[in-house]
Amino acid sequence: MHFLDQAKIFVRSGAGGPGAVSFRREKYIEYGGPDGGNGGKGGDIVFEAVAGLNTLIDFRYTQHFRAPRGHGGSGSNRTGGGGDDLVIKVPVGTQILADDEERTLLADLTRVGERITFLRGGDGGRGNASYKTSTNRAPRQHGTGWPSEEAWVWLRLKLLADAGLVGLPNAGKSTFINGVTNAQAKVGDYAFTTTRPQLGVVRHHQREFVVADIPGLIEGAADGAGIGDRFLGHIERCRVLLHLVDANDEDVAESYRIVRDELAAYGGGLDEKPVVVALNKIDTLDDELIAALSAELEEASGAEVIPISGVSGVGVDWVLDRLLDAIPSNEKPVDDDGEEAAVDWSPV
Repeated sequence: MHFLDQAKIFVRSGAGGPGAVSFRREKYIEYGGPDGGNGGKGGDIVFEAVAGLNTLIDFRYTQHFRAPRGHGGSGSNRTGGGGDDLVIKVPVGTQILADDEERTLLADLTRVGERITFLRGGDGGRGNASYKTSTNRAPRQHGTGWPSEEAWVWLRLKLLADAGLVGLPNAGKSTFINGVTNAQAKVGDYAFTTTRPQLGVVRHHQREFVVADIPGLIEGAADGAGIGDRFLGHIERCRVLLHLVDANDEDVAESYRIVRDELAAYGGGLDEKPVVVALNKIDTLDDELIAALSAELEEASGAEVIPISGVSGVGVDWVLDRLLDAIPSNEKPVDDDGEEAAVDWSPV
């Protein structure tokens, strides 16, 4: 499945149906009078966040969405049928933005089942029966129905994850996420193996959390170098970042600073998030060199550095422990077989 995290679509609600002009004429009813019914309401445009979607690719092929209009009223004071609401299903984490220079945020769908009525359908027009007065016994006017609403909007997907992986290209992020989750990210001995974000679920110490892997950053990514920084939006919602540094780089401190500078240039508070720093690919080095590089990286980052190997698994549990410490626990623990573990009841 192709990954698409931005799409521009046109939406229009349904117009209200017209009211009817009708008069009751029956043989034994001397003064029948007007009996035109009101028109039906037009359909609303509704956005709903659903589980099981992680891309906006469907909106590349379907870009226009129009809700049906309301039906017209009829005689015998019968109101016209309303138009059905048009429900547009989007992935959880989708933002709706205005089509202006600032890309004004209009709505943010962050929970499964969350629904918003984005455009309201027009109300139906009044039938001539509602215009009857003591001085106007046979009105022939009617309402045509309220018009619809329409707009061009941008959909932008920001994946929901608890932890985000950052680092230079070929830092071992894909190998790490493949080793600790059920993801199947592409791994290769060349830069930019990952070209789209990947999600995976980690189960560790009877808890689960979601990890997001984004394409690697290079110096100047904020200005469009490499793949650029457009995918950084997918880790804006992460509670903690895991910064992987390749132990085989010529200057591990400089590799760390390059990524940190790009996070700061992007904004969104990414450089202010809690970060776990890991020196990856230590399986290719001896203990003395590992200690020297870790000390150099600690001096540059000001944080504890965890030596790990995504291939052999050395230090991975240590990293996962640090990530769990930074992720609030708001879910029930799970057993190894996936079932919720029994816990003692507590009022707090």
